[in-house]
Amino acid sequence: MSESVSLCDIGFVGAGVMGKNLILNLADNGYRVAAFDLDHQRLEALLAQDAAERGNQAPRVVACSSYTELLGRLSAPHLIVLSVPAGKPVDDICHKLIDAGIQADDIVVDTGNSLWTDTVEREKSYEGKFIFFSTAVSGGEEGARFGPSLMPSGDPYAWTRIKPVWQAIAAKVDPASGKPIERKIPGQPVKEGEPCATYIGPTGSGHYVKMVHNGIEYADMQLICEAYQVMRDQLDMNPQDIAGVFKAWNQGILNSYLMEISAEVLATSDSETGLPLVDVILDKAGQKGTGLWTAVSSLQLGSPAPSIAEAVYARSLSALKAERVKASSVLAGPSPQLLDDAQKQARVEALHDALYCAKVCVYAQGFHLMKTAAAEQGWELNFAEIAKIWRAGCIIRAVFLQSITEAYQRNEELANLLVDPFFAKQISGFQQHWRQAVANATLAGIPVPALSSALSYYDAYRTAVLPANLLQGQRDFFGAHTFERTDQPKGKSFHVLWSDAGRPMTRIK
Repeated sequence: MSESVSLCDIGFVGAGVMGKNLILNLADNGYRVAAFDLDHQRLEALLAQDAAERGNQAPRVVACSSYTELLGRLSAPHLIVLSVPAGKPVDDICHKLIDAGIQADDIVVDTGNSLWTDTVEREKSYEGKFIFFSTAVSGGEEGARFGPSLMPSGDPYAWTRIKPVWQAIAAKVDPASGKPIERKIPGQPVKEGEPCATYIGPTGSGHYVKMVHNGIEYADMQLICEAYQVMRDQLDMNPQDIAGVFKAWNQGILNSYLMEISAEVLATSDSETGLPLVDVILDKAGQKGTGLWTAVSSLQLGSPAPSIAEAVYARSLSALKAERVKASSVLAGPSPQLLDDAQKQARVEALHDALYCAKVCVYAQGFHLMKTAAAEQGWELNFAEIAKIWRAGCIIRAVFLQSITEAYQRNEELANLLVDPFFAKQISGFQQHWRQAVANATLAGIPVPALSSALSYYDAYRTAVLPANLLQGQRDFFGAHTFERTDQPKGKSFHVLWSDAGRPMTRIK
C-alpha cells in the first residue's frame, strides 16, 4: 500500500462509548480514521466492530500506539478530534500532541462537555501551537453512531475545514416538516435533508449553547417525572398505564425523544423480579454538572431560569434518600382524595396541557439565557439555526422545535419565546388546565417544582407591576440602597431618611 493511500483523513483520540460511535459514523461517511486510546482493549473492540460492519471493504480505521504515530498517519494539515472527559484530560492530550510535533495550522477539536470558559482559555493558551476548536455533541451513544446534533464554535477558518465533515455525520431533518430522517443501519448514512450542524459563533459559544441545551434537558426530564408521579400517586395508575398515556401523548404536540423513552422505561419489566423496572430503580438521581452550570449562569447574568434550577434542586433532594425516608414517617401531608374515573381522566388531560405549557416556558427560559449571554459576550447567535439543529440527533429533540424555529424566523429579535404570537395563543388556550394541574398536585401533597415554577415564571413575566417596589423600599430602609421613582426620569436615584419623623426624600443622583 502506498503512503498516499495509507494516510488517514482524521485523527481521533478517545475510543470510549461516544468516541467509538463517532469514529464509526465518520467511517460510514467515507472518512478514514486513525484512532488512539490509552486503553488498548477499546481500540481492539473498535477494530472488531469496524471489521464486522464494513464487510469486504478495506479497513476504515487504523489503531495507533502513540501520539507520534497518530500524527504520522494523517494527511497534513492535521485534523484531530478528542472525545475524552472534560477538564484535565483535554489539556493532557493537547500537551502530548505538542510534544509529538503538532503544527500551528493543525486543528484539534474538543467534543466533550467542557465548561465554556475553559474552552475560551484553551484557545488562548494554545494559540500559535495549533488551532484549538470545539464542538459540543448531543445525542448520546445512538446519536454519535447515526447522527448527532453538533454545536461547533471557534476559529472561522477551522470551521471551513471541519464543516463538510460535521455536516456529513450530523443528524438530518426533513426541511418541510422538521421531523428527523432516521436510518439506523451501519454503512448506510442519511445523506438527504438538512444537517443538524451549524456554526454557533466565537470560541466557547458552542459549549455555552450545549450547556443550556443540557439545562433544558434537566427541566424537560423533571417535568415528565412530575407528570408520572401525579399519575402514580394521585391517580393510582400503574407504570404500564402511564406508559400508554405517554405513548398517546407522543403522537401529538408533546412528541419528543424524552417522551418516547419515558414510555419505554415505564413499559419495561425487570428480568429478575418481574416487577415494573421503574419500581426496582432507586429514586436517587445523579448529575454531571451541566444543569448546575446553566443554573449558575442564569443567576450570574440575571436571566431567570427557575425551572432549570428547580430541576437541579430536585436531583439534589432525591439524593437525600435516607433523610426523606425518615421524614416520611414524621411529616404529615394531606388526606388522600377519592376520585372517580371521569375525574381521573380529566386530570390526565389537564396534565397533558400543563406539561406542554411548562415545556414552552422552559425553552423560553433557555433561549432568553442564551440571548442574555450573547449580549454579554458579544456573540451573534442565530436562534432559528440553534432551534433547527435541535430538531434531530439531540436529547431534547421534539416536534415543537419546528415551531420555535419558525418563531425566530418571524422575528430574530424576539425578546422572549412567550411573546411570540403562536406560543402566546397556545398558552392562553391551555393555561387553565395548567393551573388546575398544579393546584391539584399541590392539594394532594405531590411535589411539582418544575411545573409550578414554570407557571410562576409565566405569571411574573406577564405581570406589568411586580412587588419589587416594596422590595426596593425594604432595601432602602435597612441599607440605603436607593430606588427609582415612577414619576421621575429613568436613572435618577432617591433615598428616604427613614429615621426622621417627616421622612423627607433626597435625590441621590
